Amino acid sequence: MKAWIVRFVSLYVFNVVVLLLIGLLTPAHVGWAVIWASVILTLAELFVKPLLQGMFRRSAAKSAGERTRAGEALVQGLIVLAVAAIIWVITLLLTGVNARGSWFWAYVLPPVIIAIGCFVYSKIDDRVEAKTAGYYDRAEAGIRGTNRAGGGVASTAPATGAAARTELDDGLTPEQRKMLDDLGKS
Repeated sequence: MKAWIVRFVSLYVFNVVVLLLIGLLTPAHVGWAVIWASVILTLAELFVKPLLQGMFRRSAAKSAGERTRAGEALVQGLIVLAVAAIIWVITLLLTGVNARGSWFWAYVLPPVIIAIGCFVYSKIDDRVEAKTAGYYDRAEAGIRGTNRAGGGVASTAPATGAAARTELDDGLTPEQRKMLDDLGKS
């Protein structure tokens, strides 16, 4: 559950930035609708995008043998843009974002920005999700580690999590400790 929350929150924040860029670089009016539009865009990228990409790629794979390497790269690029365009239309239909202006500015350029945003996010997602997981862990520790009467951290509680395992000097790498933490929280 934690992994999904962390992924959703980190992608949500990234999509807020992408939508604000769309509002800045195109005549699309985003405004305060960015809050809800980012929820819709995030859900579309988490659930609709993999379905559409799988469907388009299966369809394109039928004729992949007939294309050159450059042709295959072009087809894959067009698939990415088609999926981004569908996600943009879903975002427009379900939110208060208003795409105005010419056809190019309203329906071609924003999907290109979304596709670039997805590419950038895929390159930095591990770091962003790790940072978001750190915030999540700190918030969870703050919620669980306070007592109601005093509001302070209980001093009699034993050390937990990565700090306790570090004290044990168990020989695990930080990555192995993180994997064990993630398994224990599922």
